[in-house]
Amino acid sequence: MSRLVLKFGGTSVADIDRIRNVARHVKREYDAGHDVAVVVSAMSGKTNELVAWCREASPMHDAREYDAIVSSGEQVTAGLLAIVLQSMGITARSWQGWQLPMFTSNAHGSARIEDVNGAELVKRFQERKEVAVIAGFQGIHQQTGRITTLGRGGSDTSAVAIAAAIQADRCDIYTDVDGVYTTDPRVVPKARRLDKVAFEEMLELASLGAKVLQVRSVELGMVHKVKIFVRSSFDKPEDIDPHGMPPGTLICDEEDIVEQQVVTGIAFSKDEAQISIRNVEDKPGIAAAIFGPLADTSINVDMIVQNVSADGKTTDLTFTVPAADYQRSLDVLGKAKDKIGYQRLDGATDVAKVSVIGIGMRSHAGVAAKAFNALAARNINIRAITTSEIKFSVLIDAAYTELAVRTLHSLYGLDKA
Repeated sequence: MSRLVLKFGGTSVADIDRIRNVARHVKREYDAGHDVAVVVSAMSGKTNELVAWCREASPMHDAREYDAIVSSGEQVTAGLLAIVLQSMGITARSWQGWQLPMFTSNAHGSARIEDVNGAELVKRFQERKEVAVIAGFQGIHQQTGRITTLGRGGSDTSAVAIAAAIQADRCDIYTDVDGVYTTDPRVVPKARRLDKVAFEEMLELASLGAKVLQVRSVELGMVHKVKIFVRSSFDKPEDIDPHGMPPGTLICDEEDIVEQQVVTGIAFSKDEAQISIRNVEDKPGIAAAIFGPLADTSINVDMIVQNVSADGKTTDLTFTVPAADYQRSLDVLGKAKDKIGYQRLDGATDVAKVSVIGIGMRSHAGVAAKAFNALAARNINIRAITTSEIKFSVLIDAAYTELAVRTLHSLYGLDKA
């Protein structure tokens, strides 16, 4: 039989009734003879409540104590689910991250997983047929012995890391949607659920605005060859055949996908801000003077466009940053003005990034050109463009986001079955 990791997010465990529903999903797989490890998030809204308590206690709180507090939400869920499973006659116990152990870096609030020991879980599968219910989002820094957390969406990352550690056949991510779609169905009603998506494509989709999976979880899956299955926790557990494949999306290697479309999906993000540095001297070291201080303050720069003047002496540099970092970016650049030597600093927050993703672009020419023509026909102006081997992104006025997404979705035939 298979070895499975099942991960349930906050909305799936929002109250005791939903935890009982989760338990029925677990029982279905357990009764089918599978070895099962379950990774759970905190109940919906609990992490925000815990974060608010930390800020109320002190705006400048100790990051180590912050992690000790916010990690408790997952601990509660794990214990409750273990109790419900036991009441159903299933051998189960809860685990915290440090008990496995899951070792992480010392970056409290955004730690990275360094190693997971799954030996004890495997031993209990074999000797006791015991279901492991694991608190996601948390680990331990080995040298200090302090609890750490992995950042928002960290339970996805926990689940994939544990799946790799116990050599699971699959990691099922149960969520409030039934898979990965060609784009957001709220924007394009004709958006289709994808049966399979390659790791590389999902990595681009997740990083460019699709919020189905956390980026680091996809990275881990790709590195460790862990198949990830995105499915709905709200499907009735009794209606699902544990030996078949229910509705959902499998994230896997490119080789596992027989027919690959040119374009797989359209992602978009309105959480963007544009900054333009005007009339700066065009000489070596200027780019470092601009982007170095931003990097030092952990501000991620995305799209970059440079325009050199006719005489070649000055240049304009335009780039994007997350909207949340917009004001901080202006402050950082303002302090570095003497070193950079720019004449003017312009900015805008009414912009959006729309991205087209597909492994098929590697072998097809003119994919981006079609998009540029289609957007021009709709009078949508492109402010900036970035490209890679399997995607391209355009920066446009935010007011045209939905029109652009619908236009591109139809252009590449994604609304056709």
